Amino acid sequence: MIVSHTIPPELASARLDKALAALMPELSRTRIQALAADGRVSVNGAAAATCSRKLLAGDVVAVDEPPPVAPEPLGEAIPLVILHEDDDLIVLDKPAGLVVHPSGGHETGTLVNALIAHCGASLSGIGGVMRPGIVHRLDKDTSGVMVVAKNDRAHKALSEQFADHGRTGPLERAYVALVWGVPVRRHGTIHTFIDRSTANRERMAVTKDGVGREAITHYEVQEVYNGADGTPLVSKVICMLETGRTHQIRVHLAHLGHPLLGDPAYGGGFRTKAGKLGPVAQEALGTLGRQALHAAVLGFAHPADQGELRFESDLPADMQMLLDALDNPSAGRGLSLA
Repeated sequence: MIVSHTIPPELASARLDKALAALMPELSRTRIQALAADGRVSVNGAAAATCSRKLLAGDVVAVDEPPPVAPEPLGEAIPLVILHEDDDLIVLDKPAGLVVHPSGGHETGTLVNALIAHCGASLSGIGGVMRPGIVHRLDKDTSGVMVVAKNDRAHKALSEQFADHGRTGPLERAYVALVWGVPVRRHGTIHTFIDRSTANRERMAVTKDGVGREAITHYEVQEVYNGADGTPLVSKVICMLETGRTHQIRVHLAHLGHPLLGDPAYGGGFRTKAGKLGPVAQEALGTLGRQALHAAVLGFAHPADQGELRFESDLPADMQMLLDALDNPSAGRGLSLA
């Protein structure tokens, strides 16, 4: 439901969130800020990018508040690719396009909905009502292996391993990434701090002066592919996470100057490079329609007996098709996912 308000003189020069909190006391400032971040608040017909802007008397502010959703997600019969399952945990191969847990705009059709249907009452709730059992997550358009806890004990033990970042245990996380260009150093470590971007709150950014959270990514260039003109254009990079921040690999590789192929958030400035690919690779990149990132390896200690487990996930068909096309840049026939 969209509700509009005209800013009265007494609220002129007030911040957007403060003015709305005064006009709509049923909404907290935190809720107003969340609605703005989702693009649900506009001023004079234009979406408000930030709640810190000052208003003028006569400004028309509109708030599109979505209807309330059920306090707990419901189970849904969504197919899962299960790599391993026991009484304590379940290891999955998540497809690209599947959101991990419910959030604004994704209240249903998530991995959590699928897990509730599959695991029933055994699913751990210690991670919060909206993300029961979730120890770590993958971005919606990142594919690959992830582990979910099925009870509180397992959730606590796995969460501690991820919080320790593998420094004192066997936690291992490796990703396959396809990036534009060739890093000068074929292997190295990207060590920065990451926080919400001040320009776009839906994105993350490398910050200065220790603002945000420490983020460490180790990388190694595994292979280089030429464009249609025979010059190096794309690299296959293996990334090993020492920390697990939101969008970490995507932000770090873009910070290095080599964003992921197909990444609209962090690689938009490299879109014209697609024209340097061969025709089949261009077609394959269009078919991919997402960032070229896959969680290929996950290793950890089992929370019950501390035995070391390690799981691998093959590249999904869309990324493999792109790699095959990059291997043959001069090919002129189309490829098929079938």
